[in-house]
Amino acid sequence: MRGWLHALRAWIEKFARPRAPEAVPIELHRGRIYVLPTRFGLFFSAALVAMGLGALNYNNNPALLLMLLLAGAALTSMLSAHLQLSGLRFVAVGGDPVPAGATILVRIHARADRRGRARRGMRVDCEGGAGKLSLNEGAGDAEIALPTTKRGWFDVPRLRVSTTRPLGIVRAWSWIWPEQPLLVYPHPEADGPPLPEGAGEAAAARLHPLGDDVHHLRAYRRGDPPRTIAWKPTARHGNLLVREYERPQSADIVLDWRALTGLDTEARIRRLARWVDEAERDARRYRLVVPGHAPIGPAHGPAHRHACLRALALLPGHA
Repeated sequence: MRGWLHALRAWIEKFARPRAPEAVPIELHRGRIYVLPTRFGLFFSAALVAMGLGALNYNNNPALLLMLLLAGAALTSMLSAHLQLSGLRFVAVGGDPVPAGATILVRIHARADRRGRARRGMRVDCEGGAGKLSLNEGAGDAEIALPTTKRGWFDVPRLRVSTTRPLGIVRAWSWIWPEQPLLVYPHPEADGPPLPEGAGEAAAARLHPLGDDVHHLRAYRRGDPPRTIAWKPTARHGNLLVREYERPQSADIVLDWRALTGLDTEARIRRLARWVDEAERDARRYRLVVPGHAPIGPAHGPAHRHACLRALALLPGHA
């Protein structure tokens, strides 16, 4: 029985899946929602049949009435599960960029026009992960963690939206395939040469734990060298304090693709990605020069970092 149910569900899902990505918003109407009994639902149906046959055989009216009441509850559960999904609209799909190889958190925002209807305990899943979806005041979000393997655009896979509420007797489901690619940054190089020296005549002082002149004391952060810890102030205040130094360095850094001779395309991309992260960590202004793209910067900050990593992520493999 279990194998038969699995084969039937697989056959229906084969024809129910969307053939191509759909532009958001995506609305679940009645024609694309499917309902099948769960294993518990099959057992419940068999128990109802046995109860009905026994009640008719022994002419037991109370048992027959109970069987009819339970059958009515099962039919109501089927209708309720269908209504959980009917009219559901998926209006936005997004996710913050992550380095290649990391897990990207896909956020799916859903809405429903009929706010009075309770829509809880729904599930959004695919081959790589699953998330829960409940609507409060007509809106809700589901989050699915999916693995990434390469830089560039990440295509959101087909997603199955399902529910077994309220009684778990049937499962109602539908498929969506949002056409919303998400950006995956290149994986930075694990180790390599330090940042190149800044270009230009202007010089500016920047904070550095191994500089020349003490600038101020700050709280210890994980990864700070032990030799920078100020032990006497630490003893007085009771918290680990670190000396922050400064030394003059060139104001702007040029991260130039053409300067990385002897490396293949992917190795250059990974090194430039690491240098972008290091320059941001050190609060340095930097400019990125890559083929097929206008120079980016000089600047620094989250928006500039995103622009640089986006340009690196979308470089063709033969750049």
